[in-house]
Amino acid sequence: MTDILDADVVVVGLGPVGATAANLAHDLGLRVIAVDRATQIEPRPRAIGFDQEAMRVFAGLGLADAIAPHVMPYRPSEYRNAEGRVIRRIGTAPPPHLLGWAPNYVFLQPQLEGALRQRLEQCTDVEVLLGTEVTGVRLDDGCARVEATDLSGRHRTLRARYVLACDGGASPLRTGLGLGMRDLEFDEPWLVVDVLLRSGAGQDLPRTNVQYCETARPSTFVVGPGNLRRWEFMINPGEDPEEVSREEFVRGLLSRWLDAGDYDLWRASSYRFHALVLRQWRAGRVFFLGDSAHMTPPFLAQGMCQGIRDASNLLWKLALRMRGVAEEPLLDTYQREREPHVRQVTLAAKELGRIICERDDAAAAARDAELLAELAARPEGIVRQSLIPGLSDGFLAPVGFPARGDLLPQPTVTDARGREGLLDTFTGSTFRLVVRHDADSAAVERAVSAHRAAGGFPLRLVRMTTEDTPTRTDEYRESGPVLDEWMRRRSCAAVLARPDHYVFGGTRGADYVAGLLGSADRQLRPWAHLLSVPPGRERGVA
Repeated sequence: MTDILDADVVVVGLGPVGATAANLAHDLGLRVIAVDRATQIEPRPRAIGFDQEAMRVFAGLGLADAIAPHVMPYRPSEYRNAEGRVIRRIGTAPPPHLLGWAPNYVFLQPQLEGALRQRLEQCTDVEVLLGTEVTGVRLDDGCARVEATDLSGRHRTLRARYVLACDGGASPLRTGLGLGMRDLEFDEPWLVVDVLLRSGAGQDLPRTNVQYCETARPSTFVVGPGNLRRWEFMINPGEDPEEVSREEFVRGLLSRWLDAGDYDLWRASSYRFHALVLRQWRAGRVFFLGDSAHMTPPFLAQGMCQGIRDASNLLWKLALRMRGVAEEPLLDTYQREREPHVRQVTLAAKELGRIICERDDAAAAARDAELLAELAARPEGIVRQSLIPGLSDGFLAPVGFPARGDLLPQPTVTDARGREGLLDTFTGSTFRLVVRHDADSAAVERAVSAHRAAGGFPLRLVRMTTEDTPTRTDEYRESGPVLDEWMRRRSCAAVLARPDHYVFGGTRGADYVAGLLGSADRQLRPWAHLLSVPPGRERGVA
């Protein structure tokens, strides 16, 4: 007999991306069934880095304290040539941090996944099916039917409005639907080694992350949290990936840095580092997220981050669609927004890989000369986050509205009750109209009132003030000039932020807020009655 279970969303795969997607779906009020073929979390680390955007998502789920013991700010990176000379530096932005969190972190993946899973177990309207393999998906106009079988042979049909395929780089769902990947032409074999330093060991190891740009064997060293240290070694032509993963070979590689008694070998695994992007991110009611949609070389520590952005981008759109607040075209903005972003980040990682993986001595000498000239002109190097773009297409205000596609900064603020914390703590992850303290309050209130009277999308008004003690429940005073300076640099009196913290658009004056809200409402509900917008006020130009 087949059991039939119903949900709004079925999440296939409970790695960090799938577990994040399932938690976000729950918080948006959706009924969730989450499926994973494994019965336990993979105990060995795989990803080791995530950035401020991912941390903002985890904090929004209330997990900042739970994962704090297992994360550490990412250290700057040095690129060294065969002579040990630094040829490039990649640093992190100094405080105050624009999003309220350090720009980048290293972390222990099993502990992060554990925190995400534990939160899911405490969620209502979430059913987690472990040890359950998805055997197929059938689509029709009304729903998707996911066929699944557990380890005992029990069969279930999971009916849902939408399916989120978070089932990894091999993605049986993607393969079953016959969807192809675009090859961005990076395919290199590497060995990844994690060690746990023993007490007192590792004092002579680098204090920062290092890319050893050596033609004999390019390699990477990463300072992990606690006593975790990671090395990544390029596998040379003629070497067998299985053989180089053997303990004796691995310890031989590590002997350059550590004696055998200095560490415990946690894992050694060979991988092929790919640069691939899915051609079609949606097949009817099935959406692809994370490695099932794209694979990125690890040289920018953005692999998992890309998938977390996928989940953050898609889930609020699905929720609005299911509530009738938005129409189907909003869901098509998922790929329109995410694919160009993923491609740009992947190409940036690929370029770093090109620098690191050079095997020709003459080409490496030319590379060194070029990078040394750049370093002489800019000794501090580049900032890692400068390589991560904003949004350029999709659910955004028309060109002309300032700040469109940027990320909304998150300062530390004080509210009317004297409580202090990061802005998201008070406002949550919803549509927010953030208004500078010196904007015309009456004009903003008129626009917001008209928007609500017309049945516009749910909106939270966030007024910034310079008063020592805010007096309204929607007023906040920031402890530093992070948000105010950012808005002034972009000539914004107000900005409309989306639930994923990206800015739909801003306005140079309060009189243009009605046009901004009207533009968003039209894109969400093309059939809806348009808000009354004075002629000439839709371009956001003061």
